[in-house]
Amino acid sequence: MATKSIARADSPDGAQTVRRAMSVLRLVAAGQDRGVRLTDVAAMSGLARPTVHRLLKVLMDETAVEQDAGTRRYRIGNEITLLGLARPGGVSVRAIADPYLAALAAEVGDTVFLSVRHGADSVCIARYLGSHPIQVLSIDVGARRPLGASVSGLALLAGMPPGEAEAIIASNEKRLQTADRTAKQVVEAVEAVRRQGHVYAPKGVMQGTTAMAVPVRDAAGQVVAAISIATLSERLHRERARTVLASMQEHVDRIAKRFGEIERARARRR
Repeated sequence: MATKSIARADSPDGAQTVRRAMSVLRLVAAGQDRGVRLTDVAAMSGLARPTVHRLLKVLMDETAVEQDAGTRRYRIGNEITLLGLARPGGVSVRAIADPYLAALAAEVGDTVFLSVRHGADSVCIARYLGSHPIQVLSIDVGARRPLGASVSGLALLAGMPPGEAEAIIASNEKRLQTADRTAKQVVEAVEAVRRQGHVYAPKGVMQGTTAMAVPVRDAAGQVVAAISIATLSERLHRERARTVLASMQEHVDRIAKRFGEIERARARRR
């Protein structure tokens, strides 16, 4: 079996191997359906190419990763999807935010995204289409990016203690370089978000687009998610951005209020 080449998980080397495998899995997941190349995974992980190749081979044997025969790119395999089905559903930030974000998309007419933090990444967990004939679908549901590489990631970082945020930014430095960002630029951007309470990016992920994001807080004031809007630049010039930002903040406040209602209801049942 291929797994014989992997150290025992309860040994120091085994724990390191598990961490490396999880790191590789996250990088593969970031490629979504398009997949990622071996060289990209090695560059972003900081691991030697032979090490990455060995890990990918074992993950393929376990069907956690698959490789496209034509492009030779790696993507997440069926085993990961099946394992996810074992997690029972519960009340999530998506379930709480859903009606408010659907209403926000209808109100502003543009695409609204909901993202959460997962480790050192931001992950898009929901997308709501507006009524404008041209919708900017810059992020797919399930898209994973290093924190700091997107407006949502900046909003999430701004909600963390400065020391924790800077440590994550430093750990993402190599991956941020692929998004043409330096760690210093991201730290400065996060500081600006803390002062302003929102992120405004005149140049979005796609050419000719603009994006904006705000943090989502629970009843205790902790940042639990970020909502962002992406649209054509002509639709989110700074003058209209103020109106859109007010709408975003209004719906975020409603989400926080809903969190509080749920917490109080749970407390009464205890």
